[in-house]
Amino acid sequence: IGDAGGLRETAASLKCASRRGLAERFDSTIGAGSILMPYGGRTQRTPAQVMAALLPVLPGQKTEQASVMAWGFDPEVMSEDPFFGAKSSVIISIAKLVASGADCKTVYLTLQEYFEKLRQAPERWGRPFMALLGAMEAQMDFGAAAIGGKDSMSGSFLDLDVPPTLISFAIAPIQAGAVLSSEFKEPGHPVYCFGGGSVKNLKAAWEAFHQLAQSGKVKAAWAVEHSVAEAVMNMSFGNRIGFQDDPDAVLMWHHLSRGAIVAELTEDMNLPFAKRVGVTTAEPVITIGTDSATIDELLSLNEAVLEDVYPNDAPLPAEAVPVLEAPAFTRRGPKVGVKRPRVLIPVFPGTNCEYDSARAAERAGLATEIFVVNNQTPQGVADSAAGFAKALGQSQILFLPGGFSGGDEPDGSGKFITAFLRNPAVADAALDLLNCRDGLALGICNGFQALIKLGLVPFGEIRDTDETCPTLTFNVIGRHQSKIVRTRVASNRSPWLAKTRVGEIVSVPISHGEGRFLCAPELLEALAENGQIATQYVDLDGAPTMDTAFNPNGSVWAVEGITSPDGRVFGKMGHSERVGPGLYKNVPGEYDLRLFASARDYFS
Repeated sequence: IGDAGGLRETAASLKCASRRGLAERFDSTIGAGSILMPYGGRTQRTPAQVMAALLPVLPGQKTEQASVMAWGFDPEVMSEDPFFGAKSSVIISIAKLVASGADCKTVYLTLQEYFEKLRQAPERWGRPFMALLGAMEAQMDFGAAAIGGKDSMSGSFLDLDVPPTLISFAIAPIQAGAVLSSEFKEPGHPVYCFGGGSVKNLKAAWEAFHQLAQSGKVKAAWAVEHSVAEAVMNMSFGNRIGFQDDPDAVLMWHHLSRGAIVAELTEDMNLPFAKRVGVTTAEPVITIGTDSATIDELLSLNEAVLEDVYPNDAPLPAEAVPVLEAPAFTRRGPKVGVKRPRVLIPVFPGTNCEYDSARAAERAGLATEIFVVNNQTPQGVADSAAGFAKALGQSQILFLPGGFSGGDEPDGSGKFITAFLRNPAVADAALDLLNCRDGLALGICNGFQALIKLGLVPFGEIRDTDETCPTLTFNVIGRHQSKIVRTRVASNRSPWLAKTRVGEIVSVPISHGEGRFLCAPELLEALAENGQIATQYVDLDGAPTMDTAFNPNGSVWAVEGITSPDGRVFGKMGHSERVGPGLYKNVPGEYDLRLFASARDYFS
């Protein structure tokens, strides 16, 4: 594998191009167990090399046990030499797990093979056989068994063939607190490269790295996929921390270094299986020898490669966004207190956040009931409506969770939820909860969409809505968005926000395709005046913005959440129920909006 050129050539290559526009199309926080986001750092631009997640448990249960998963595959290397390429797939997949903090001795694999139709050509039969031998040699070298797997020899259409493909998927157990992320953390830290040489040396380097990680001396790590230069570049993106190479470091920066791990350490060390290659810098510039480029330039090149295929941004006209402030003056409590308020969480077809919602509520000391709506028959719907109305009469809080009710069809999201809640018995029970018993209601994501279609926000009542009413529509970027956003508390008049202060910045996961809040200017100003605009999307400086890097859907005035006139009904797009200890550790921020603790204390 020859030299790939300089930093700019590496950044602008298809092989190393950013896939952020693709990754953000998939819900990365469902289940409220993601330890790492797909892209990390303050700017969320350093790719995570592993999927790290807590093992799923039921609401009320806790675990620190997690798993890390990774893959390895390079189509160019596989095409050049299937034996070497398959062996590299296995080694790279294991190296990624080691770089995430896992022990290489606990790794298991599963292999996915995809080859051209074999026909009667001996060389075609030889390619999958070579690949399997290469993968087997790597498995024997590193003691990693493969469980299951899938193969196909149908990758041909007329005279077109797929490249020889053997993807190695690797998995290992790990404790949540031991997971490492890839982005550089601080300037002034030494950077080392572990590995290289024989299998024996590589295994020893991995073991030495693992011991350092367990002792807390590793701040960030990246398993080399294509080159050490690419590793440094990706590690720099997330926090805009630069890199200066060591003049004495003898290293082939732009060559494949199979199995090597580049790591930011807390201090300089004398390590037999690693060499010091540079240092992190406060200046956002990467310098390797005579080759130097700013992080902004490299990132721009890196994200431009696939921008026309998987857009990262949707430019909007420059528009001033007001900084809203409506601090609380009085908050009326309920007529009757409740020691442990009860939360009713309906599950509609397509709902996927009920467990996350119940877990968050129970963590704050609330009691929960998950109510599954039966829509298999008209009688099932009728029975569900009657049962739900009865359950709502015994609850203090209605929580409409997120998901894709009815597949968000026809004509947009939340239709089935809205129709169900307009059932006379259900509507009466909901209005009794709000108007007679001083109850609370919360809608997140899909639930927010339903609250708006019902009129409960911003009007505080179930009413017929028309084109003059606020709505939530498709994101301006034209695709699903899943990432962490920063929100600013603009009003804490709602009981849901009693434990916040105006101006507080809280990070929150978002995952939606229809979150763009639109509202007539006159009504928008009235909502702001009434303190009903609760939260706004903000940039890294805490300023409300229309930039889709921070305002993910293009909401007018950067609105993320609104309330009813009295604040007891709250709708928001961000998944505040998906936060918890040890999650999203590669994206710094304060995540706890204290919604459910505020609701608990409201009834006390």
